[in-house]
Amino acid sequence: MEGAGQGKYGDAQASVWAQILASGTDTVADASGPRPHAETPSTMQRRTHLAPSFVAAALLALCRIVNAAGDAAQAYPTHPVKIIVPFAAGGPADNYARVIAQRLQETLGQVFVVDNRPGAGSILGTEAAARATPDGYTLLLMSNAHTVNETLVPNKSFALLRDFVAVAPINYSDLVLVVHPSVPDLTLKDLIQRAKAHPGAINYASSGQGTPYHMAGELFKSMARVHLVHIPYRGSSGARNDLLGGQVELMFDAVTTMAEQVRAGKVRALATTGRQRSSVLPDVPTVREAGVPGYEATIWLGLMAPSGTPKAVVERLNEAVSRAVNLPEVRQLWSRQGAVPLLMSPQVFDQYVHDDIAKWARVIQTAHITVD
Repeated sequence: MEGAGQGKYGDAQASVWAQILASGTDTVADASGPRPHAETPSTMQRRTHLAPSFVAAALLALCRIVNAAGDAAQAYPTHPVKIIVPFAAGGPADNYARVIAQRLQETLGQVFVVDNRPGAGSILGTEAAARATPDGYTLLLMSNAHTVNETLVPNKSFALLRDFVAVAPINYSDLVLVVHPSVPDLTLKDLIQRAKAHPGAINYASSGQGTPYHMAGELFKSMARVHLVHIPYRGSSGARNDLLGGQVELMFDAVTTMAEQVRAGKVRALATTGRQRSSVLPDVPTVREAGVPGYEATIWLGLMAPSGTPKAVVERLNEAVSRAVNLPEVRQLWSRQGAVPLLMSPQVFDQYVHDDIAKWARVIQTAHITVD
């Protein structure tokens, strides 16, 4: 993967060092091409006097280049920044992107424009971001849908860790495992015991093949060592309607979406999917608490930039995003929505993305998941 600090400043530094190295050889040209001067005491003395001054000048030029890079990062941004959101307007990802865009605008003094480009499971918008100039003026709002697609859609035109550099995470939200009230299982352990006693007799719905809700179900199957039958729908609404109607037994869904149905008694919550209990359903245990140690399947969001974006710009954006998600008013708003801020350096976030790709690759390969 190309480094975040590469670009015109890196090229200029390389040029200066090339000049320094080249200064050690004096050449003249004749009919046969360049050949070295013969050293004489006078030329050696002249070189002894000139070399320190040339090196000093070269080092001064290098310092100016480094300072110019720092000045450019401090001046960034000088014109509007576009955040490509490869998901539909009005959804959770879009809403969180607009909160971040507003806060970045207030902090950095330039407009941050949200550009929704949904399609092909986030691939169309991500392709557009990958083709953008790596100058910090085009960013990508990404999620774990992207880390799943790295394995699920191998023939796409981009590779996440090759064509993008990690900027900053934003937040994560839990899912909740809910069952129809007619289901006899009162706890997750009850469900697991029944599933083991009757392999393939229990079904679960999702919003489609390869979606976070499907992947949460497949991870649960793998870690709990049970066989559930997956019933994919074309979108969440159909899956939810059939769950509420009793046509399917259970579903992993967004905790914010299902919390109202849980409180109304239309579905029963067995467990949430994060490391800690959800602020929206604090009385519901986590999956790891309720019987599957180590389980975690959340929906998380972050920002990436085209590979080659200057490192100083990436660092400046990371600081601004971290400040935004940690504001008390943002934390309170997101807590009501079941979202938890994430704070990481670009380097840690890069490793987080790498690990998430590996995690879902194992699930996809174990379950032999494919998409049309």
